[in-house]
Amino acid sequence: MTRVPPATAEVRRAVRRILPDVGSGPVLVACSGGADSLALAAAAAFLVDEVHAVVVDHGLQAGSDVVAAGVRDRLGTLGIVAVVAPVAVERRSGPEADARSARYAALRVTSDGLGGAPVLLGHTLDDQAETVLLGLGRGSGARSLSGMRTWDPPWCRPLLGVRRATTRAACVEAGLEPWDDPHNADPRYTRVRLRHEVLPLLEDVLAGGVAPALVRTAAQLADDDAALTDLAEDLRREASDDDGGLAAPVVGKAPAAVRRRVLRAWLVARGVRGADDAQLRAVDDLVARWHGQGPSSLPGGLEVIRTRGRLSVRSAPTAT
Repeated sequence: MTRVPPATAEVRRAVRRILPDVGSGPVLVACSGGADSLALAAAAAFLVDEVHAVVVDHGLQAGSDVVAAGVRDRLGTLGIVAVVAPVAVERRSGPEADARSARYAALRVTSDGLGGAPVLLGHTLDDQAETVLLGLGRGSGARSLSGMRTWDPPWCRPLLGVRRATTRAACVEAGLEPWDDPHNADPRYTRVRLRHEVLPLLEDVLAGGVAPALVRTAAQLADDDAALTDLAEDLRREASDDDGGLAAPVVGKAPAAVRRRVLRAWLVARGVRGADDAQLRAVDDLVARWHGQGPSSLPGGLEVIRTRGRLSVRSAPTAT
């Protein structure tokens, strides 16, 4: 019996563990040609009967179409049905976020075309650690600090417990040559500086183990957030009325961590997008620190008002 090389075996184990969650149908691999997604694609091809792949061409570098075609052909040698999806990256919030939005939109379209096939993404333990560190630096709450989820349909991240060095080693073992995106070494990107400057410094100062520790923290926070979110959803249903209002006294009896989750979920359900922490706390004051104050302003020209113990969202009056 041929012995499976160690890195290849570790990547395959990670993919095998998620298969009961994603079902027995086809899977779709998002593959840039980098070591992470290439190792993931090879493991999926070994374990799953029907594997498709999308190579997203963001068109942000000269010759990106040639690179994408090469990745598609390489996936074909693994028995994977791969297509190239050119996308137009709209300039809105920042290059990383804009590219991600375009990429995920293209992946979702292809997934839908395969009957909602799960999309396997090559994020590793190191990516998760970077995500948590970014959240810490931005003062994010538990939901953000809990990092990326392994299974968030249709997105599936089997490699969140696998180190980046392991995926590269798996490619070497399989004779696969990954493509190294120049953007992954460009210090203009925050995540790149975290990867090459901040995390190595933390590893040095704290004597190693920082990335796994950050990922353990994310897992613990994910469990806490899930429990608090369940409590908040039960309370939101209890406090909601048929007209979309919210009973402030009912919500006010909850601890702050539950109360603010109720308010955030209620605001989203009422069409409010992009409310920041300060705005959420101002709405919370209408519940927990009520002294007859006026409406709390929200993005999109909206506001929350409390009337006879009931919160409601309305359009803010225009100045005359």
